[in-house]
Amino acid sequence: MSIEARLQELGVTLPTPVKPVANYVPTVQTGNLVFISGQIPAGPNGPEFIGKLGADCDIETGRAAARLCAINLIAQLKGAVGDLEKVVRVVKLTGFVNSTGDFTDHPKVVNGASDFFVEVFGDKGRHSRSAMGVAGLPFGVAVEVEGIFEVA
Repeated sequence: MSIEARLQELGVTLPTPVKPVANYVPTVQTGNLVFISGQIPAGPNGPEFIGKLGADCDIETGRAAARLCAINLIAQLKGAVGDLEKVVRVVKLTGFVNSTGDFTDHPKVVNGASDFFVEVFGDKGRHSRSAMGVAGLPFGVAVEVEGIFEVA
């Protein structure tokens, strides 16, 4: 099954890639690696999932935010390479969780993105990863995820 068909089966329509709001580019390709800048959980009306894990958001809300970040990463990836069938593997994700100082379930939150990549890409979606808590994120969102992808 193609990646596009798999996304459709999951009920996911990729959005138009979000343009940068500061002095950076959304993607950089060097050789067969594509580095994608951090994506926030932005929907059609702007940032979603506002708040801190451990105060305003529970783990399931954080997982949903991370999943939306993953969808936005895939949209950026498609914009960069044109065809998702070129993806050889998801190499690495870094997840940033806007959280209180005593919140320690960052990996459970970032699993929302990791699980989605495996759902979409199968074994090619298995990746290395870092998940960390931060004091704040742009627009007060709960999660931001960046990624590195190998393409053919």
